[in-house]
Amino acid sequence: MFGETTAYSSFSVDDLDAARRFYGDRLGLAVEETGDGDMRMLFLTLPGGARVFVYPKEDHTPASFTVLNFEVDDIDRAVDDLAARGTTFERYPGFGADDRGVVRPGEETGGGAPAGIAWFTDPAGNVIAVMQTG
Repeated sequence: MFGETTAYSSFSVDDLDAARRFYGDRLGLAVEETGDGDMRMLFLTLPGGARVFVYPKEDHTPASFTVLNFEVDDIDRAVDDLAARGTTFERYPGFGADDRGVVRPGEETGGGAPAGIAWFTDPAGNVIAVMQTG
């Protein structure tokens, strides 16, 4: 039934203009704004062509989980690049992060576990991850 339809995930933000700048300028994603007035919204185009719908919500509460995961070939280079653009990385209890904020499970990553992962937030407080899987 839904195998032939278009689908996309979505999340809310409290400031659409800040989200547009963050996702477009800092992360380098293609950002399309649609609508006008109180009905403005964004579509982010991710690598590979998938799209994410971002909408403003007056009583926005940041997601308590990761809303986007970006897979990279080199976690250290990605984290350094994001830090140079003003990104601060989150540290969560129970996850031993290095000085950069990268959590590394060790040499053996069996079962598809990331070789390194770091979390940061968008201007609305939604959690995003950058991870190296190989």
